[in-house]
Amino acid sequence: MSESLKNKVVLITGASSGFGADAAHLFAREGAKVVLAARRLDRLQKLVDKIQARGGEALAIPVDVVNLDEIKLMVQSTLDFYGQIDILFNNAGFGRLDWLENLDMERDIKTQISVNLTGLIQMTQAVLPHMIERGEGHIINMASVASFTAAPLYSVYAATKFGVRGFTNALRREVRHLGIRVSGIYPGPATTEFGDHTGDYSVKSKISSPEWVNMTSEFVAEKVIQMAKRPRRSMILPWWFGLVIFLDTHFPHISDWIQIQFSKKYHS
Repeated sequence: MSESLKNKVVLITGASSGFGADAAHLFAREGAKVVLAARRLDRLQKLVDKIQARGGEALAIPVDVVNLDEIKLMVQSTLDFYGQIDILFNNAGFGRLDWLENLDMERDIKTQISVNLTGLIQMTQAVLPHMIERGEGHIINMASVASFTAAPLYSVYAATKFGVRGFTNALRREVRHLGIRVSGIYPGPATTEFGDHTGDYSVKSKISSPEWVNMTSEFVAEKVIQMAKRPRRSMILPWWFGLVIFLDTHFPHISDWIQIQFSKKYHS
């Protein structure tokens, strides 16, 4: 049965672009009150203006998910303003791709872990006591198909997303009996700003996905809304990527062979 999102308070991290920004528009169109969190306040405010111009309700709060004090202040500000948080959409994240020996320890490795995994956990922990007190809530974690299958160049990114999947599954089993739902969304290639921030590495042009494979950001955002209306444990996008995951899980020697050939060809 579909749940109405009208007057639900939805907190979205990484809301300044991509899946987060498109989901914000769609949540607002459904009548939800959206709280937009990201580092780029100028972009957040433009998004708020667009949502309000269409009759929606939105609030922008700048936050760096690496900073625990900023997270706590943002959550408290949301509760002070709206009195509740019904849905937390953990969407903040980025990827820095390259052969492991080329990644910078601070900029590429530690920062990915801090944003993609630690930041998501910190955000969830800050919101969770409020949801437990109310006895209801929905936490939606944006992960990746890299949570299931780890490709060359994605070593650190995949490690963070495997962590997100493990965290999501464990938390769901911890809090479901308390009235709180926890869901994971695992998208494959999509047209967003993700590729603009992956770094300038030697084989970047050789691993770009063909256009027919890439989903639009709007398509993924629509699936987020579906998840919010009809909660479920997980969603792999597009559906056929489940076949790739099946191959990697049940025939790992084949998956290894295919991807080792890529590394042999390009890794110098």
